[in-house]
Amino acid sequence: MRRVDEDFRSLPLATVADAALTRARELGAEHADLRVERVRDSGVDLRDGRLTSSGDDVDSGLAVRVVVDGTWGFAAATAVTTDQAAALAEQAVELARVSRALSTERVELADEPVHAGREWVSEYVTDPFAVPDAEKAALLEAWSRQLLAAGVSHVDASFRAVKEQKYYADLAGTSTTQQRVRVHPELTVVLVGDDGMETMRTLAPPVGRGWEFLVGTTEQGAWDWAAELAELPDLVREKLAAPSVEPGRYDLVIDPSNLWLTIHESVGHATELDRALGYEAAYAGTSFATLDQLGSLRYGSELMHVTGDRTVEHGLATVGYDDEGVQAQAWDIVRDGVLVGYQLDRRMAAMHRLGDPPGRSNGCAFADSPQHVPLQRMANVSLQPATDGPDLAGLIAGVDRGIYVVGDRSWSIDMQRYNFQFTGQRFYRIVGGRLAGQVKDVAYQATTTDFWRSMSAVGDASTYVLGGAFNCGKGQPGQVAAVSHGCPAARFDDVRILNTVQEAGQ
Repeated sequence: MRRVDEDFRSLPLATVADAALTRARELGAEHADLRVERVRDSGVDLRDGRLTSSGDDVDSGLAVRVVVDGTWGFAAATAVTTDQAAALAEQAVELARVSRALSTERVELADEPVHAGREWVSEYVTDPFAVPDAEKAALLEAWSRQLLAAGVSHVDASFRAVKEQKYYADLAGTSTTQQRVRVHPELTVVLVGDDGMETMRTLAPPVGRGWEFLVGTTEQGAWDWAAELAELPDLVREKLAAPSVEPGRYDLVIDPSNLWLTIHESVGHATELDRALGYEAAYAGTSFATLDQLGSLRYGSELMHVTGDRTVEHGLATVGYDDEGVQAQAWDIVRDGVLVGYQLDRRMAAMHRLGDPPGRSNGCAFADSPQHVPLQRMANVSLQPATDGPDLAGLIAGVDRGIYVVGDRSWSIDMQRYNFQFTGQRFYRIVGGRLAGQVKDVAYQATTTDFWRSMSAVGDASTYVLGGAFNCGKGQPGQVAAVSHGCPAARFDDVRILNTVQEAGQ
């Protein structure tokens, strides 16, 4: 089994934790935790096969968080030493005491079993940081040259990798050491013709894997880059020549390469409990899915089964333990179309006696840096495939007049995660159960509940893909988290389609 890198494990993790936690206890903290983190982020970018930028950044340090007299305190620094750890504990306690007069409610944290001396590493084959940047750039250059030779006008190519290492310890006795790796390769082609310009991007998602995602075998989880790159030039040519969509109401078959983002915005963010309660409002608003509707809100059709999952293999939000020492879990958010659960950290779970069992966090605390306090963050929120559902051909065959939507692009949703519209990379007319060529300038618009209640068929496991993003934002000051959303293809009936050119007044 892969272990956390030795150069991180060799840091004075336990002695630093002991210094911080002992001092916090001496000063009267009822809760204290410490994180030592190192986050390495690297990337290369090419334009038309030529390297335009490369970078390799490291964010490292330690943070101490306390609860004193029911009030939070927090302090962070870059030096990982026992003296610094003890000083941070003193600063955090002092901050809590100063803030007590401004606090309107006591902080209580849900109980959590002790997990002492645990180590966890995400699943990957080849550490992308063991691969020279020159090798990464050479692969992207070769792919770019292939696309340019096939007749596209320009190619943007990029590869980003992140290695996140964390040590956590608290007064209860939990201590965890973790390492996770994620990668995001992407190529975008631009075609300029007499009638204008079109772009199209690869569908390969960001994943919790290593360099094998680009060059490994199918058994290692590599994407089929040869097939996707071979078809991309013809697809963008067809898109450039495609007619503009006639607005109206259509049945939709939505590919997982597009549907993951709709899940993220209309289900993932909407079921963060801090957002539903109004604690999170400054960054992208609150939620229509308020707590009084738990167990009764008809979120979607009876086919809708959405889970929160911090354990799924290769998920971007997958961990062994969260940033409050809670072991990763999976749970239902929407079952049989009804809202049955939320995403919780320890404070939210304790306040509202939610979770399974009641009053237990489901492991959704995360900080993107040692300089930041943990927030309640999104799990891998996924729509489950139907055991006896149709394959993609079967979904399309069930539509007389509709559109098949592939790939994500722009989106817009209101401050309660309710009214939205989404576009995509490409769109195909469906006529009499068959694909009938591309159309363009398409956006689908609905309210969250109308959209999910219109879901009339859910694809089987053969249509399921784990999509996601590196850059989910939340909080103020803002933090960024990576999160995956798995889903099958699915069919939605009588959805409003906009023509984006007409909507823009062009």
